Amino acid sequence: MQHAFIFPGQGSQKVGMGAELARTYPIAEDVFDEAETVLGRPLRQLCFHGPEAELKRTENTQLAILACSVATLRVLAQLGVVPKVVAGHSLGEYSALVAAGVLEFADALQLVCARAHFMAEAGANGINPCLQGQIPPQNGTMAAILGMETEQLQNLCEKANGVVNIANYNCPGQLVISGEVDAVNHVIALAKGEIGARRCRTLPVSGAFHSPLMAPAQQKFGEALNAVTLHPPQVAIAMNVTGEFATDADNIRSLLFQQITQPVQWEKSLHTMAKAGISHFVEVGPGKVLCGLVNRTLRGSSTAHIEDIDSLEVFRHSLRSNQDAR
Repeated sequence: MQHAFIFPGQGSQKVGMGAELARTYPIAEDVFDEAETVLGRPLRQLCFHGPEAELKRTENTQLAILACSVATLRVLAQLGVVPKVVAGHSLGEYSALVAAGVLEFADALQLVCARAHFMAEAGANGINPCLQGQIPPQNGTMAAILGMETEQLQNLCEKANGVVNIANYNCPGQLVISGEVDAVNHVIALAKGEIGARRCRTLPVSGAFHSPLMAPAQQKFGEALNAVTLHPPQVAIAMNVTGEFATDADNIRSLLFQQITQPVQWEKSLHTMAKAGISHFVEVGPGKVLCGLVNRTLRGSSTAHIEDIDSLEVFRHSLRSNQDAR
């Protein structure tokens, strides 16, 4: 059976993630040892025990999800389960790059550490560095808009005063907008008039990710990105910015730079993997949000999520059943 491994992004974190796998599999525990050595901070404590408020901080969340996803990935590899293709949603793209052999885990940690810091900084400072001190903290935000067509929502963004754009093309009928707080609220108000209030929800994020407001973060991140070695992918990886497979390390570097301010083409990425013959998708890491997006995008596909011992055993049982059926 050929699997796509898909890796979650920010928002999937929860206290306790990774703890069971680390207790059961030394190879997962080794991932947290390596992360703490590279970062010089108690990431294991944060993932396993919290506190939740600290775990939710962008600077911590992104590193914690990366570590948990890679720990799960290594457990699967030890069990002989490897992907045919990979992809990751936003932050999850870095876990996918580790899975594809493009990034060493230590380099992924360093890049995500820089990315998270610069994104949190940009979220606090606003779009124009020349106006710092005049703009309220967290100048940007994001909101999920459900049940609206892309063109319809794009038209609303164009009507709003200020910076706002579609940031995530998640699945049919699920889009995310990102931008200045007032502009996002304006689009929400317009959307509520067309699809109802229950279909619009502001997200608990610390900035306007995947929007032009992240330009200051992008420029700073570029220096860190250029200092890291990227290897040619060993398995196909669908990239956020294009929704297509990338095979060249230099192209991947360019796409990672663009990803900071460009939308996540997740729906297109799923179709790209499906066209490559993939019908089995495994969400590797905390949560099962991406499984839901697959089910709403690709009818007839199968999904599994692996984040703890129970979900791992369910997955292994399904593998054995499929092997017996053959």
